[in-house]
Amino acid sequence: MRPPNLPTAAADIIAGAAIVGLFVTSWVEIPQGKIVDFIFLILASVFLYAGGVVLNDVFDLKIDKEERPERPIPNGVVSLKTASLLGGSLLVLGVILSFFSNVHAGFLALGLTGAIVLYDSLAKHHVFFGPLAMGFCRGLNLLLGMCVLGLPPFSKWIYILIPIIYIFAVTLISRGEVHGHNKMNIKLSALLYSLVIFFILFYNSTDIDVVLQVAPFLLLFGLSIFIPLAKAYKINSPTNIKKAVKAGVLSLVVMDAAIAVSVSHWWVGIIILLLLPLSLFLSKRFSVT
Repeated sequence: MRPPNLPTAAADIIAGAAIVGLFVTSWVEIPQGKIVDFIFLILASVFLYAGGVVLNDVFDLKIDKEERPERPIPNGVVSLKTASLLGGSLLVLGVILSFFSNVHAGFLALGLTGAIVLYDSLAKHHVFFGPLAMGFCRGLNLLLGMCVLGLPPFSKWIYILIPIIYIFAVTLISRGEVHGHNKMNIKLSALLYSLVIFFILFYNSTDIDVVLQVAPFLLLFGLSIFIPLAKAYKINSPTNIKKAVKAGVLSLVVMDAAIAVSVSHWWVGIIILLLLPLSLFLSKRFSVT
């Protein structure tokens, strides 16, 4: 289930909720019903992500027998039937919890589930549509967080471009995780990373206070993704590439914090950042990719 990655799914929901103004007032002034809906969506997102990565291993059984025989299914620790049942059950639970929040979130979760299964089964094998499909799943997850107050206005939907572009970049890097030799992908990913930072920083550039507030978060974000990426480019080995991918995935928390701060209060970003130590702790015990 990739435990280190699960806090990043929760971070998407918090950032999405910030985009639509859930934290416009202080935390204590948020209606109790909305807090419950918010918690439902966090749990739903975690279950959907976990189900997606379990089914990813289910569909990857054949290739994992050759490239990653240490994984639980090809290693025989978990049966294919058990893994399939677990992955499917987690997706169903995620959809149900989304409907508990509200009907708009529920139907969006159904769409996200379809996108997850499409990626796991078919899209990921395509050079272009694989990264795009993965990014689209992340974009829908951010949109799921925006549904905490009902269907968000279309003017807010532009924010889903951020995770789409970012995850497209991370997925491009991962293409060389097994064999290396992906310097061209790393160059393109660096360009896409820069585009993400530019968008977050300057989308609200008319307000200098917002820029100053978000700048420290973006600095942390930039350091966390570009340092491992530069090392992977300099020494283009599977080990360094894997570290760059790991940094890209876990830095989603920092990216979400920057997004939240750009549209809300600084303390919302701090709350999201508190998920990062949990991810880092879990990453020492469980695989990220």
